[in-house]
Amino acid sequence: MEISSVDEVQRELERRKYLADEGLATVIFLALTLQRPVLLEGEAGVGKTEVAKVLSEWTGGELIRLQCYEGIDVAQAVYEWDYTRQLLHLRALEAAGEVDVAKAEDELYSESFLVRRPLLRAIDHREGPPPVLLIDEVDRADDEFEAFLLEILADYSVTVPELATFRASVPPVVILTSNRTRDVHDALKRRCLYHWVEHPGFEREVSIIRLRAPQVTERLARQVAAAVEQMRGMELFKPPGVAEVIDWAQALAALGRAVLDEQWVDATLGSVLKYREDHERVRSAGVAGLVDAAVARAG
Repeated sequence: MEISSVDEVQRELERRKYLADEGLATVIFLALTLQRPVLLEGEAGVGKTEVAKVLSEWTGGELIRLQCYEGIDVAQAVYEWDYTRQLLHLRALEAAGEVDVAKAEDELYSESFLVRRPLLRAIDHREGPPPVLLIDEVDRADDEFEAFLLEILADYSVTVPELATFRASVPPVVILTSNRTRDVHDALKRRCLYHWVEHPGFEREVSIIRLRAPQVTERLARQVAAAVEQMRGMELFKPPGVAEVIDWAQALAALGRAVLDEQWVDATLGSVLKYREDHERVRSAGVAGLVDAAVARAG
């Protein structure tokens, strides 16, 4: 896939309703051009995972997602053998009177009994555009898995001892995300292009709302973005992400609201804030004051 410029990346992402700033668009351009993995870090809800989804739509490559968690291992991430089918096959051979041990072993450890998990599926793609491999929340995995992941990303190959070594003819597009619940090791960062994804600024958030929720008026979109800007400065347990902001704007529009007011902001807090403690913090700070500040900021 040939891409001429960073501007082209921004245009193509915007066509798919993702507004990337210049820094993120540059990293994506370099990743596609140099065939390098990208590590996106940032708070939950800033749009890291959405990058992989949009890239899959743009490139036409299958989106393959590996959700990381504590204790994830090779069987969940790379491959495993379908032991149930192997056992049934072995019993069928015995029932048919075929007990050639060497032949049975060859048949049991063939590709027909191999269960491909996300990493192997991404490396062993055989037709069509390269897949987009999303390794989500890598910071939740153990150190041992992170080291194993680094080894795979070094040459895009996986060895199945009983079978063969699988190598990617063309590397997949790899997006790793981290919410920074712990630091990702420097070795993995060195292997990747890196970008910290910020919450969007006020004007860009307004543009995102208008792009993703066109039924929301310009005036309401500006007031919602301004209110969320205020909320993010309140040291909430979980500041609103972009998805929550869009949900809130859509909820207010569905209720027939053209502007923010104290009653409906209070009634719809569950669309934008997902923790009871955050609701209490906003209410104790004063919903009326939040609305007044948002209206003034929106202009």
